[in-house]
Amino acid sequence: MATADDLKFQEFDDAANLLAANPDATTISIDEPVEIPKNQHSHLQEPGREEDDELLGTDDSDKTELLAGQKKSAPFWTFEYYQTFFDVDTYQVLDRIKGSVFPVPGKNFVRLYIRSNPDLYGPFWICATLVFTIAVSGNLSNFFIHLGKPTYHYVPEFRKVSIAATTIYAYAWLVPLALWGFLMWRNSKVMNIVSYSFLEIVCVYGYSLFVYIPTAILWIIPQKVVRWVLMVFSLCLSGSVLVMTFWPAVRDDNRRVAVATVATILLLHALLAVGCLAYFFDAPELDISAPVIPAPIIPAHNGTTVITKSH
Repeated sequence: MATADDLKFQEFDDAANLLAANPDATTISIDEPVEIPKNQHSHLQEPGREEDDELLGTDDSDKTELLAGQKKSAPFWTFEYYQTFFDVDTYQVLDRIKGSVFPVPGKNFVRLYIRSNPDLYGPFWICATLVFTIAVSGNLSNFFIHLGKPTYHYVPEFRKVSIAATTIYAYAWLVPLALWGFLMWRNSKVMNIVSYSFLEIVCVYGYSLFVYIPTAILWIIPQKVVRWVLMVFSLCLSGSVLVMTFWPAVRDDNRRVAVATVATILLLHALLAVGCLAYFFDAPELDISAPVIPAPIIPAHNGTTVITKSH
C-alpha cells in the first residue's frame, strides 16, 4: 500500500541527469509534434507511384485546384465566367509555346504547364494565326510555282481562308470534345484512369498546333521533298506532346484500348498535317487553254465565200 510520501508531488531533475542515470530510457516531448520523415512515406508507396504523382498530380494539388476552381466559379451567362478562360499573361503563353515546340521527354504537358491555369487565349490565337498563315502561304506557293508561265494568271484564292478556318477550328474543338467524352466514359469503366477536363484537352491541342505556323511559312519553298520533310518533322514534335500527355491517362486501361486510343490521336493529327499540305500546297494546277473555235463560212451574194476571223 502506498504511503503518504509516495503520493506527494516530487521534483524531478533535468532530463540530462535522468538520461545519464538510465541511457536506455525513451523521452517524449509534448511540446513538439511527432513528424514522420518524408523518406519513410516514400518507402511505403508502391514502386512507380512517385512518377505517377508527378505526372498526374497528387491529392494536395487536386485540393489546390478545387479551391482555385471555387474561387473562379461564376454563372456561365456572365462575362466573368468567360473572362477566366483568358486570364493568362504573356509569359505563361510563351512558356507554353516553348513547351509545345521543345517537349521534354517523360514530362506531361498538362501537369507541367496547363493544370495550374488552363486558358483559351493561346489556342484561339494560335489557330487564327495558323489559318491565315496556311491560306497566304498556299497562295504564294501557287504563285511561285507557276511564275514565268505565259498562260498563267495569278488570281488570289480567298476561299482557302474559309476552308482553312473550318478545318483548323473543327479539329481543335471537335477532336478534344470526342477525346474528353471517351476519357469520361472509360473513367466510369476503369477507376484508375485519370480524366482531363475539356478545357485542358483543348489547351493541349491548341498549343500543339503552334509548330505548324513556321512550318507553313517554310512550305512556300517550291520543293516537294523539302515540304514533306518539314511536315514529318513538325508532326513528330507536336505528336510527341500529345502522346506524352494522354498516354499516362490511358495506360492503366486495357492494353489494346490504350494503344488504340493513342494511335487514333496520332492518326487524326497526321491526317490534318497531310491534308493541309496536299490541299493548300501540292494541289495540281491545270492549264486550261482557250478552245479553238472554227471560223464560220458565210456565203456572199456574188457567189464567193467570206471567212470571218473569230476571236
